[in-house]
Amino acid sequence: MDSSIISPPINVQQKDSFKGGWASSVYLIGAEILEQFAMLGATGNLITYLTDILHEPTATAAKNVNIFNGAVTLSPILGAFVADAYFGRFKTALLSSLIYVMGLVMLILSAWMVPLEFRPVPFFLSLYMIAIGNGGHKPCLQTFGADQFSENNLEEIKAKSAFFNWWYFGICFGASAGMLIIFYVQDYIGWVAGFVISAVAMAVGLVIFLLGKRSYRQHIPSGSPLTRIMQVFAGAICKHHLCVSKDNCTEWYEEGSDEGFGAQPSVQTLPRTSSFKFLDKAAILDDKDAMGVTENYWRLCTVTQVEEVKLLLHLVPIWLSCLMYAIVFAQGGTFFTKQGSTMDTSIGKSFYVSPASLPVVIALTVLLFVPIYDKLLIPFARRFTGFQSGITMLQRIGFVMFLATIGMIISALVESTRIGIAIQHGLQDQPNTTVPMSVWWLLPQYVISGVSNVFAVIGLQEFFYDQMPNEIRNVGSAAQFSVFGVGSLLSGVIISVVQYVSSKMGNEWLVDNLNRSHLDYYYWLLAG
Repeated sequence: MDSSIISPPINVQQKDSFKGGWASSVYLIGAEILEQFAMLGATGNLITYLTDILHEPTATAAKNVNIFNGAVTLSPILGAFVADAYFGRFKTALLSSLIYVMGLVMLILSAWMVPLEFRPVPFFLSLYMIAIGNGGHKPCLQTFGADQFSENNLEEIKAKSAFFNWWYFGICFGASAGMLIIFYVQDYIGWVAGFVISAVAMAVGLVIFLLGKRSYRQHIPSGSPLTRIMQVFAGAICKHHLCVSKDNCTEWYEEGSDEGFGAQPSVQTLPRTSSFKFLDKAAILDDKDAMGVTENYWRLCTVTQVEEVKLLLHLVPIWLSCLMYAIVFAQGGTFFTKQGSTMDTSIGKSFYVSPASLPVVIALTVLLFVPIYDKLLIPFARRFTGFQSGITMLQRIGFVMFLATIGMIISALVESTRIGIAIQHGLQDQPNTTVPMSVWWLLPQYVISGVSNVFAVIGLQEFFYDQMPNEIRNVGSAAQFSVFGVGSLLSGVIISVVQYVSSKMGNEWLVDNLNRSHLDYYYWLLAG
């Protein structure tokens, strides 16, 4: 194909547009860095606030953290739907950022002005307002940043790839800074001061976002792919009485120039397959469809539209198998932190590390390991496998499972050692006394979590993107992202089950006093 068709020669006007694309994206990267700084700073140390300030039992606090993290991780699905179907990315990001700031302000007021006995209700209302704001902010800002680079210009296509690298770097940088700075303020100055810093950072991020308004390229919302998917199920239910012909005599409906969802034909046409035959009924053209003046898209779907839904259903087993990794990953912000709070956090004679800051090790590991992964491991694997990607997407996901298992085994061994030292020094009934064991014993489990996160993010993103046709790739990305949200919620469910069963056995595993707890048993369970 003639390369000029793919990327026309760059004239002066295109060069200005190219510069404008980078200029616009800088505002968005800056806003995202501050959002990550604010989010991790305000909520990353949540389990400490719930246990030390609101005096929740450790297991209850861990469940509440997991539920909140699940809401934060799943809310972007709704935000993406609203942006695609109604408001567009810019307006959705703007509205959600305002809600975000309001939630952070409410968080300050709940911690500052509300008496402790009445604080839980406004505190959790504030948290879930933040989750709602995050739901619109997170899926829109990154995609909106990519929108600033034209698909019709080779230089801008290359720039878009660089944009994603800097975007991921910004996320890690903002998260690391939030955990290091705000957690320290919360632990040694005060929670209100820490929440104020988060709110100010988010407000500044909103201002930076608005400063670039005149230079942004904006796209008109074209409808949500979720509607396209639901139409297939609705059509199949409406025609449940029909039979799919075995002799290929059935009249199938396929897209033409003026047909299909929203009168926008698919970029690619998919052939009909034999799986999930019940859904094929949605694409059968019966007498009622033929007599209709206009197509009823909730009754008649195209073969391609049906096959898109089938592709999505084929991903369900992979999605389910990844939930256990997400459950393991959720421990980094809950029980890992509580472990660290009982250990010696000193560095030298006068400086102490906040236990809640330890997850920064995950972000730093990601920053260090991504170049190693991309420049060393993948080329090395490519020599043996012949795959351009080094190893297949499913092999990456499988390796994530292996690393998660090793991480839980190490966590269990470290916790067994910590409990042994507590018993040795007679600290079983002194939960507020520091166990003479360095917090750096937890470093291996955090590093393994970071390395596995690299394989998980790259493997899952590529797999769920690659397996989806163009029209529903946003749904594939949302499905990949929802793994971590559902995993966080399931982590809370597992804690409840463990609490119930172990209490019935007369030896509760997860009690407030970790020195009398059996957190190591819980880690062994997750490893199994």
